[in-house]
Parts: sequence; C-alpha cells; structure tokens
Amino acid sequence: MQLSFAALASILAASSLVSAVPLQRRGTKMMTSQTRFDAAGAVYFITNEPSENMIIAASINSDGTLNLDRAVSTGGHGAHGITDPLGPDALFSQGAIKASAKGQVLATVNPGSNTVSLFSIDPKTPTNIQPLGDPVSSEGEFPMSLAFNSDGSRLCVLNGGTVNGVICYNVDKKNGLSAMSNTLRSLGLNQTTPATGPPGTASHLVFSEDGKQLLASVKGVPPNPGMIAVWDVADDGSLSADFQAVAPPTGGLLPFSMTIVPGKNAVLSTDPGIGFDVFDLSGGNSSSATAIDGQSATCWSSFSTKTGNFYLTDIGTSIVTEVNIDDNLKASIVKQYPQTNGSSTIDNDIATVNGKDFMYVLAPGTQSVEVLSLDAPGNAQHVQSLQISGPAKASGVTINTNNLQGMTSFLRQ
Repeated sequence: MQLSFAALASILAASSLVSAVPLQRRGTKMMTSQTRFDAAGAVYFITNEPSENMIIAASINSDGTLNLDRAVSTGGHGAHGITDPLGPDALFSQGAIKASAKGQVLATVNPGSNTVSLFSIDPKTPTNIQPLGDPVSSEGEFPMSLAFNSDGSRLCVLNGGTVNGVICYNVDKKNGLSAMSNTLRSLGLNQTTPATGPPGTASHLVFSEDGKQLLASVKGVPPNPGMIAVWDVADDGSLSADFQAVAPPTGGLLPFSMTIVPGKNAVLSTDPGIGFDVFDLSGGNSSSATAIDGQSATCWSSFSTKTGNFYLTDIGTSIVTEVNIDDNLKASIVKQYPQTNGSSTIDNDIATVNGKDFMYVLAPGTQSVEVLSLDAPGNAQHVQSLQISGPAKASGVTINTNNLQGMTSFLRQ
C-alpha cells in the first residue's frame, strides 16, 4: 500500500503538473460597497474555476446571517473531476478550504495547479485575508482536502489524482508553507488526474481529536467497500511509513466526510451508498452503518457543540439530516430539514455566534449559501438564503454551479 519515498519522489519529478508555475495573483474583487468591521466572523468557500481559483469571503453578522464581502485570488487554478454526468461537487471531497482559529490562517487547494495556498486572517476583520508566501506544490496531483492540527502550526493535504496520498507542512506566519520531512505518504489508489469518480476517489482528511493520527477517507467501488487510511503522527509531526486500512462496518460502502465524535476515538462518516457510518477506532465493536431512507448522496457533515448533534447534507435530495450519537456510539436520526429543491446542498460548517450555533451550507444548485439556526436538538430553522450569483457578476467574479466547493468558518477574536 506504500510507495517508497524515493519512488514517489521520482514520479513527482517527472510530473510537469507538480512543477506548474503559479498563476499571477490578481488581487481582490470587492463584492460589497462597505466591509462590516463589526462582523462576528466570516465564512469562506472557493470558486474552483479552471481559469482562476478565488476564495469568496462573507462576513457573519451578530444574528448569524451573512453578507458577501470579497473574492480573493488564490494564485492557482481550479479543476473538476471526471464524472458523467457533470455536476456539482467538483472535487468529490470535503475540506477543500480550511480555517484555523488558533493559527489565524486559512488554506485552500488549487486542484488545477496541484498547489496549496495559505492566507493570514485578520482576527478583527476576518474577511480581510492576505497571502502568506506563494502557493506551494501539493507534491501530488488533484489536491482535494486539507487539515490543520489543533494549534494551526501544521497543515496536511490529501491528493486524489494519479499521484495520490498526503503530505504535511510547517505553517510560518511570515513565509507561508514549507514541506515537512517524513510526511510524504502514498495511498496507492489507481486513479487519474483529474480524479475519476465519485466511486474510488479519496474524500476527506482530518486529524484525530488527540492529534496523534491522520485519517484519510476513500470511497469504495461497488460492490467493494472503501476505507479510512490511518497514519500515526509522531511528536515531531512525521507520519508512520504505512497506513492502517480500516474497513467500513457491515453495510458501509463509500466513506466520504469524517466528523470527530467528541470524547470518543470514533468518527461519523457520511456514506452515499447507505446514509452514514460510525467508525469505532478504539478497537471496540461499536462501529455501525445506518440507512437514511430516501437518501440520494449524503456526503458532508459537521458537529454542533450546542445541540450535541451532527448535521449531514445530501446533494441529491437537498435535505439536511440531524443525527445523534450516544455515549455507546449508537446512532439515531433525530430530524430532517428539506431545503430548496434542486439546491444541491454540499459542503457545510457550523459556527457558534453569540452563544448559538449556525449551520452554513453551500448550495451550488441555487448558487447560494443556506443558513440554518440550530436552536435546540431537533429544532433547526432556516434563516437566510445568501445569493452569490448577482454580486459575483456585478464584481466580475466568475462562478459556475458545477465548480463551487468548500465551506469553512472563522470567528472574530
């Protein structure tokens, strides 16, 4: 399952894509006449356009609603995976853009350039992001997901193309990203660049709650199930030479997103083949697969600290599903919340604003961000549809339903 470092390095050296020259930065395009300097925070997602990838930043108001603020060039290009028919979820992934609250930094993939870009976040005006160094090589092809460690001092990237696997970087607040030794690891997937999927593609990258493991989810190719690849993380940040492959529980097939179950060595993984899986990584026997009746492709998930529940989105039905996992890792569906038909709800994130949790859902089908107030367990209320297309067109920002990707949040400090 593991290529030697030397073998992988030789493949990379031969790849003209990995050494692609970064796109010249084109700066910022404002999407509002006045930035909200009293904003509670910001959310970010990417245009993922092949001509120029841009980060769109929207400010979070004190009531949890959003205002579009600006689009900032990443210095790289977007890309769409190979699939038929072509549609939203270009990267077959979660975590294409990630913010670190403690590190006050933001990172995004540039899948068409095989690079990763890093930005500083102004903690007082979080929509004000500034590049830190130039985009760096992802040391692979078709980067699709990112994970910061708990303090934002390290960043890892998941590549899903022909040259697939992970690598990690040190985060420098002045100079940007520098690759860490002994972190370039292969998944050994039989893939293309761009990746062909969704089945058989990598999906999501996360650190375990204690930071001692790095997890990458991989979808199966029916009838063969996928896996979660688990590397051990040493004190110096280096990764174990090989990964442990953890198979889905009986009935699981296509592990997609991974959301940590707090206080447990476990993750909830969305599974478009059935609904969702719970992976018990403690060595116990509490793993399970749960069907969501009528689901189409449940692929993204987040956790609410206020309600104690998980919230999953389905691109096909445009339904948000609330899930509870008890202390014994027994899962149950709490309630479902239909969104606009055809909105194609994909990436999501949850942020606490003035003591209440809000869920931010990217809906490329309606070119909007849907905002839900998570008032209590079993009680989520839709409070806003933030339209993207009009302001984007007015400010000269190119967006495409099939390319929009990612969602991450940062709260003002």
